[in-house]
Order: sequence, then C-alpha cells, then structure tokens
Amino acid sequence: MKKTIKIHPSDNVLVALVDLLHNETIHYEGNIISLIQEVPAKHKFTIQNIKKGNEVFMYGNIVGRATEDIPKGCVITTQNVEHATSSFGKKTSDYKNVTSLPDISKFKERTFQGYLRKDGQVGTANYWLVIPLVFCENRNVEIIKEAFLEELGFNKPNPFKNLVKQMKKALTIGEPSEIEELSLEGAKNIADNRFFENIDGIKFLTHQGGCGGTRQDSEMLCALLAGYLNNPNVAGGTVLSLGCQNAQISLLEEKIKDINKDFDKPLIILEQQQEGTEIALLTKAIKNTFVGMAEANRLERQEAPLSKLCIGLECGGSDGFSGISANPAVGHTSDLLVALGGKTILSEFPELCGVEQELINRCVDEQTANKFAHLMKAYAASAAAVGSGFDMNPSPGNIKDGLITDAIKSAGAAKKGGTSAVADVLDYGEYVKKPGLNLLCTPGNDVESTTAMAGSGANLILFTTGLGTPTGNPIAPVIKISSNSKLAQRMPDIIDFNTGEIITGEKSIEETGENLLELIIDVASGKVTPKAVALGQDDFIPWKRGVSL
Repeated sequence: MKKTIKIHPSDNVLVALVDLLHNETIHYEGNIISLIQEVPAKHKFTIQNIKKGNEVFMYGNIVGRATEDIPKGCVITTQNVEHATSSFGKKTSDYKNVTSLPDISKFKERTFQGYLRKDGQVGTANYWLVIPLVFCENRNVEIIKEAFLEELGFNKPNPFKNLVKQMKKALTIGEPSEIEELSLEGAKNIADNRFFENIDGIKFLTHQGGCGGTRQDSEMLCALLAGYLNNPNVAGGTVLSLGCQNAQISLLEEKIKDINKDFDKPLIILEQQQEGTEIALLTKAIKNTFVGMAEANRLERQEAPLSKLCIGLECGGSDGFSGISANPAVGHTSDLLVALGGKTILSEFPELCGVEQELINRCVDEQTANKFAHLMKAYAASAAAVGSGFDMNPSPGNIKDGLITDAIKSAGAAKKGGTSAVADVLDYGEYVKKPGLNLLCTPGNDVESTTAMAGSGANLILFTTGLGTPTGNPIAPVIKISSNSKLAQRMPDIIDFNTGEIITGEKSIEETGENLLELIIDVASGKVTPKAVALGQDDFIPWKRGVSL
C-alpha cells in the first residue's frame, strides 16, 4: 500500500494515506522528504519550503495561504495556513471533458423497477405525504401520524422499549445492580406487515416555518413543499393549513403549477379555520388520506431506463480521504448516469468555494455560467454580512481529520460532480428539468442540502462520509458511502457502501463507481433497503435563506 498521494501535478503538499512517523523519510518523484514531525493519516505535509504569504495548492487549486514560514516535511494546520482561493469571473473556455467519456456499454441496456408517473417521471419508491403549511398544524400532523403508522404497519421497531421495561422490572424488585448487565436481546426487526403492500410509507414533514420570519421564507417553503409533492417518489399528499398564515394554500398551488402545470396527483388540502373543530378536521383528513392511499396502492413497479434516475450528490462528516476515495467514486457514477441520459444534482454552494472557475468553464453556455457566478457571489456576500464567511464552513470534525480550510474541503467535495458538463444551474426551490449534471444552490448543512435536493426532484441520494452520519430523507432513499474501511467496520449500521479499497489500492475509482451504480439499480428497484431508510431516518429542514452555511 502506498503511504502518500499527490493529487495533482501542481500540488505542493502530499496527503498521508497512513500514519507517518517523525523523521521518517518519504521518497516521491525523486524528491526526498524527511518529516520533521508526525503526520497523521488524512493530513497533508509540505514537499517544499513555503514562505509566509505564499499559496498552498491541492487538486491543482489554491486552497490556502501560509501564515508563517512552513519548512519542507511539515504538517499544514490551522496554525500555519489560512483559507485562500483563486478569483473567478466570466466563462473563459468552451467546456470539454477533461477525461474521455466513461464506458457505458455495461449499463446501456440496463433498467430498474420503478413507479411510473403520468408526467414521465419514475419513482424509486412510492410514498404518501402529510404536510403542514405552518407550524401551528404540527400537532395535528402528529395525531394523524399516531393514527396511521401502527395500524398500517409502517412503524419502525424500537428495541429500547424492551430495555426500559427490563430496567423498570429490575428496579421494582430491588435489583438496580442488574441494570448494567441488561442488553437489547430480543429486540429484532419487525417483519414487513404493511397493509398497503405497494406503498413504502406515509411520511410526515413537520417544520417550524410558514408564518413569522420573512415573506421570502414562506415563499421558499411553499416552493420546497411543491417540489416534494411533485417528486416522482410521491404518490399523493395531504396538506393541512391553519388559514391565516403567510404560507397560503394559493401560494403552494402557484408553486406547484410553476413546477408542473399538468400536476394531477391526488392532493387533499384542508384548512382548520374553515373546518371548525379539530375533530372535524382530523376525521376528514384521516378518511380522505386513507382513500387516497388505497388508490396509490394500485400502482406497481415497472421497468424503466436508467435515464429516469435523478441522483442527488451529497457529502457530510467529511474527512481527509473523502476527496480521494468516496467523492471521486461518486463522481464517476455521476458521469456514468449523465452519459446514460440521467440527471445528477450537486449542491452545497459553500463547499464549491475555490473551484468556481472550473465549474463556470464546465457550464454549457454563458447564461448558465453567469447564473452560477451570480448565485455564488450573492451567497458569499450574505454570509459575510452576518460575520460568517465561507472560510468558517469546516466543522471541528473536518479540521481534526485534515480538512483545515474551506477551500481544501470544497476541492474534494466538488469531485462528486465528476467531469461532466454543467447542464443547468438551479436556485433553491427550482426543480430539475435538464438531463446531465445540475448545480443547486443550497447550504453545506447536510440536512438542509439533502432536503433541497429531494425538493428539486432527486429520486435517490448518494451521501459520502468519512466520519459517519445517520442523515436520511423522508422520500428519497439515501445511500451512505464511507471514504475509509475503518468507518465501514465501526459503523456498519449506517454505512451501505465502502470506498476504502481505493485508499489501499485494491480497487480503482472507475471500478468502485461501477459497483456503486449496481447498488443504485438494486435500491431504485426496491431490492435493497438503505440503512437510513431501514432506521427511519427522515430528516427534513427547510432553508431559512441567508441564515445557514
């Protein structure tokens, strides 16, 4: 196994693939480097002396600036390097793939088993949604949830209930010392006993928006909810409105028409101030929802081409290997899907900081490039205005594992988009229309980003992680991909796919990307259930624009 890797010929740092010792000698391309300190795996060290004020390069990009003289063989840290990036502007070249187009012969005739919608979209799942237009209706949504889940067989098992029962018994009989010896024994998954066998679940999207705040918040919320209702994984929905809130029914209906003027899914909309008592509202909502679900249950999976897949590309809890293994593997999968006529979505704009010019040059035309540049500049300015610039994006976990600047994190995160041309750029709440790679303006926050991608039409999400995170989504199955084998072994309950063999040299990025596409086909066909889905990890956070990074 190699001990180090140089990602791009112009880089002036190497990445440690294993822990390196103080005074260890590294031979690289005729360069002899004696390490003047220990270098933990995933961290970067200099291959030449870097003067104070000079730039640090990774992935061929400027990712930082030295705040002091850094000698050859020294680890770069937040103490000796600060965030820095190159500037960006107009499109400067016509885009061509930097590598040859991927070989899609293996997948050209492949299909998946999905739910065909009348508008031509195809779902990888079949859900019914229950949505409040305002937080005032959250309690009523929870009541509907309690009424439906257990009776329809959608409840997720809770092994800890039995543990609490055992602890109560131990304390009651006066043996509290036995509590330490208790286990989750007998807490096994409940067999699938769904009443509606062709419905994968009824999902409840409670939130804290819809009134108060800015009118823009309510408008963006309605655009997001419209996207969820139009998502191919959704069969229909029930919407509860109070009546007096900012997020009016008419606003939601307007946003639905903006996305799909021929929207014809069953949609139940009820307003509490019109219905009268809560009992009247809830009785009507539950009866109509049950009838709607019975109709949706008639739909069965059918064969569909891979071009009907719309895949979100996400990373969270990233580490120093994410940009070397998991993200490039996902990028190759993205390139395969794009070549097959499918759609992919790359979001998290704060984590594209420093690679803007490359993406601008990859845009299919000037208009698309200008839209991306405008959104990036506006977002960066709004973040800076509240004292929270993009340079503050890396989390303590990112920094501990080698991602010491936002530019380093971003250069690796962008690898999820592969090398395909950028077909379109979407603002938050816009729905994907064009086949190919799409850039979507969202925060870098994992849940806000995945929430937005599902609202823009993603029917499945690939989520890379180096540190481990349970994040899921209510309607778009999330496949969790580890950047290193240690994580996959340590947290097998949340990891679906391991790319650690890229780090050890056992597998190539291309082979791993193809294997990932095989898993995608199985998940899209309902043959494999991702861990986040099995755990019921239904994370949903709308973006209050201008607040989050």
